[in-house]
Amino acid sequence: MKAQIIEKNGKPEYAVIPYEDYLRMLAQIEDKVDAQAVAEFHENYVAGREQLVPAEILRRELEGESPIKLWREHRGLTQQELADRVGISKPYLSQIESGKRQGTIETLSAIARALDVSLELLTD
Repeated sequence: MKAQIIEKNGKPEYAVIPYEDYLRMLAQIEDKVDAQAVAEFHENYVAGREQLVPAEILRRELEGESPIKLWREHRGLTQQELADRVGISKPYLSQIESGKRQGTIETLSAIARALDVSLELLTD
C-alpha cells in the first residue's frame, strides 16, 4: 500500500491512500467486526443467554400467530399438556394463545419456563 503523508506543522496529519486500498481496509474491518459479533453470539448462546428461533416460527409469528402457540407446537405439546405443566386451565391457555386474555407476568413466565424459552420470545 502506497500512502501519501500530508504534514501539518511538521507532523504527519493525514494519510492519503489509493481507493482500492481503502476499500480493502474497510472490508477487513467489517470482517473483524462480523467475526466479533459471531463470537459474542456463540458465547451467549452456549451460556444460555441467546436462543435460536426456527424460521417457521418466525415466519408464522410475523403473520400474526401467537408465539406461545407456535413454541407449544414446536415442543410437541397439546394445550392440555402445557396447561398442566404451568398449573393453569386449558381454557385460560387457549384465551392467552388467541389473544382474548393477556395473562399475568407470573403466568407468562411459567409458560416460558415450561416451553424452555425466554419470556422475551413470547412477549416481544
